[in-house]
This record gives sequence, structure tokens and C-alpha cells, in this order.
Amino acid sequence: MLKATNLTPEDLGDLWSIIPGRDPELRVSIPRIPVSELDLRTRIIPVCEPTLGGNEAEYVLDCVESNWISSAGKYIPDFEEAFAEICGTRYGVACANGTVALHLALTTLGIGPGDEVIVPTFTMIATVNAVTYTGATPVLVDAEPVTWNMDLNQVADKVTPRTRAVMPMHTYGHPVDMDPLMELAERRGFYVVEDAAEAHGAEYKGRRTGSLGHAGCFSFYANKIITTGEGGMVTTNDPDIARLAANLRDHAFSEERHFWHKYLGFNYRMTNMQAAVGLAQTEQIETFVAARRANAARYTAALKDIPGIVTPPEADWAKSIFWMYSILVQDEFGMTRDQLRAYLAERGIETRTFFIPMHLQPIYYQAFKGQRYPISEMLCRRGFYLPSASSLTPREIEYITETVRQAHEQAASSR
Repeated sequence: MLKATNLTPEDLGDLWSIIPGRDPELRVSIPRIPVSELDLRTRIIPVCEPTLGGNEAEYVLDCVESNWISSAGKYIPDFEEAFAEICGTRYGVACANGTVALHLALTTLGIGPGDEVIVPTFTMIATVNAVTYTGATPVLVDAEPVTWNMDLNQVADKVTPRTRAVMPMHTYGHPVDMDPLMELAERRGFYVVEDAAEAHGAEYKGRRTGSLGHAGCFSFYANKIITTGEGGMVTTNDPDIARLAANLRDHAFSEERHFWHKYLGFNYRMTNMQAAVGLAQTEQIETFVAARRANAARYTAALKDIPGIVTPPEADWAKSIFWMYSILVQDEFGMTRDQLRAYLAERGIETRTFFIPMHLQPIYYQAFKGQRYPISEMLCRRGFYLPSASSLTPREIEYITETVRQAHEQAASSR
């Protein structure tokens, strides 16, 4: 029986204080200040939910009626082509989820035992797990304080002769400053695999994420800009990467004869029904991105003058999609991050904390024991995101931001 790896307060010492506890219980109560004529008192506002208002049902019904429900059918190549087009790449390889997209890309590039892959410590654990699955060694770098993405100065310092790849993650929909990284990759001879799981439609200097490295990897989980329920995609302009990734995802069947295998392949296929949903979602991506950016603008306008609230960044060279509207809670606010989350939850507003850095994860703690990454630790301590769905309404945003303001006023009055 597999045994869990655990950490205790004694293991982490002062770092234990930054580890978030359980999510607060959501309740519905009457707010002090009603918002316009909309009564939000009787519903919970989820942190994110999919928007399924296009051709999803029509395309899925077509799969069912035609009996093409498994990993063959017209919607898979159609989805791959459409998604690659919106990314600005020649190829897309659909697969089972975002994690296996990362694993598939790394394996396709030949990365394995003895190799090193540089990754941010401030990321979702799938990024580092994908490296571990290959047998390669993950090497961590801190976030930088402006965009919250990986610190490229630290990347340069950690490149060794064993470095085969760097995997930048476009954090919360804000792209990484990719040109310096690609220049470093050219000089030092490593691959760049974008973890673009949270960045569908984001742009760097006018170019879409997923087209900026040697390969890009996307997730289509239900809370992503585009969803297939579960699902993923590898994007690339390299025909050899695309060909081999497509082969490996399907047990590496040989073109010469069936049941003849030259590689260790995987069952990482996407179903035709998932691709049908994905194609319908891709048809709406510009609408979804515009909604996320409009919602972010409303949030920022309402929150920017509240003491102690830091709104999310957007560099002048970037077009963020604000996948999640992410804020930091500083001491001036008068409540801790967790106290504010509890206050919001009591009023029916769901939130999520930022990532717990990889060097503090129980499963990786021994591998990175003694390493400190202060920016990532600060983000973990102070950050969380507010409801962020593309379907969020202006009145809901008004209610949420007024509730944040009430929390600050209550904290200030009790001092």
C-alpha cells in the first residue's frame, strides 16, 4: 500500500505559517449593502465555472448520433487545427489533460534520467510532476515580484551542462518575458516548453502563448478559458515534435503494421466528444478573453484605492487573459488573507489561495530541503483569487468588491 508523505509544523518551522488551511465554509447571508436591483443574497458565487453557450451540445450530439465517441472522429483533427490556429502554430496534438501534455512534450524531446529541467517553484504541482515522471531532475527558481512569473535571472544562474529544458509557466494568464529566455536557450542549447495551462489566448509582444517556445502545453480543465472537461494540447511549429508526440500519445503504434511498437508510448488520447466541446469553445475564445479582460478592468477600478489590496500585474509588453483575478492582501488592509477569505465565504463568495511553492510540498520537501524562495513564499502567504468566470456579471463584481471594501472598513473601525 502506498504511504503518503507528510509534513508537520516541526518540519517547516516558521514556514508553517504560510501554508493555507482548509478552505472556509461557504454560506449565504444578507449583505449590508445591496447591489443595484439584483439580489445576490440567495446564491453562492463560485470562484470559476465553465461557459458553455456555443455549439457544444450540437457537436456532442453529432458524436453520439454518429457513434464516433472514442479517440477517432472528425472533431479531434478539427479541434487540433482550430486551436493551433488561434495559438499561431502549425500543429496541435490533443491529449487527455494538461499534465500529460507536459509529460508528452518532455518525453518527445527525449528528456529523461540524468537530465535537469528548470521550473518555477511558484506553480501548480503538475509542472514539477511532469518532469519527475520522465526521470529527470526538477531544478527550482523563484518568482519575480512584478509579474509573479519565474525569475529569468535565476534561470541563467542555474543552467548547467545537464540542463535539457526550461519550463516557464504563464502564471494566472500573464505571459513570461520570453525573448530573453529564448535567447538564453539558443546560447546554452536547451529546449523551452511553455506551461500555458492558464494562458489560452494570452499574448507576448503580439504573439500568442503556445507559439513562443519549442512547444507549448495547455490544459482544458473545467476552470480554464477553453474547456473540454478534462483534456490538453501540445502546440508546436516543429513537424518532428508534432509527429512524434501524436505517435506517443497513442501507444506508439507503428505505421508499418498494427501492434508493432518502437517507442514506449502512452494512452494519452482525447475522445472525439471532448474535442467536440473543445472545438465549440475555441470558436468563442475571443469572446471569453474579452470578458476576462473586461471583468479584470472592473475589479481593478473598484479595488485599486482600497488600502492593502494589490491588484494583478500586466506588463506593457503583455496581454494577460486574467485567467484568475488574483490579488495580494498586505498588512495595511487590516485583515490577513485568510481572514478576508473567511469574511467573503460567509457572504457566499468563493475564493482560492495561491499555489503552495514546490519546495514546501510534502512530496518534494526532502529534495529541496533548505532551499528558500522568498518571493514565492510571500505570494503563498498573501495571495488569493476572486471569482473569475467569463460569465461573471458586472453586478456580481460590484457585490464582490463592495464586500471586500466592507471587510476593510470593519477591520479599520475595530482597531
